[in-house]
Amino acid sequence: MLRNFHGKRCIDMNRLILHGEGLIVLLMSLYLYWYFDFSWLIFIILLFLPDLSMIAYVKNDQIGAIIYNLFHTYILPVLLFIFSHYTNMHTWMMISIIWLAHIGMDRMIGYGLKYPSAFHDTHFKKV
Repeated sequence: MLRNFHGKRCIDMNRLILHGEGLIVLLMSLYLYWYFDFSWLIFIILLFLPDLSMIAYVKNDQIGAIIYNLFHTYILPVLLFIFSHYTNMHTWMMISIIWLAHIGMDRMIGYGLKYPSAFHDTHFKKV
């Protein structure tokens, strides 16, 4: 909890917005997954697949942050969703929705994009 100029506790509005944004993306992903009638077993199996990008931290924090952030931004799964939708490649659409759900879930609970300084330095802590 933050404190304002008078020492009173206040809500960190930016952090609240980021958590809410994650919740909305997660809910939208779940709806789309249900709408397209994809396999929920596959959803559960693949939901945490983007977290394998943490393996890049074995090399060093800078490479780890780059790879982790690449797999934890909305850009690639949204582009994949658009591409797969217009080419009727339903398997890739399913993967893109699961990927979006993962990122939304992470943001909802407070996991953010990483800074190259250390794994625990995220954009949530800098907001």
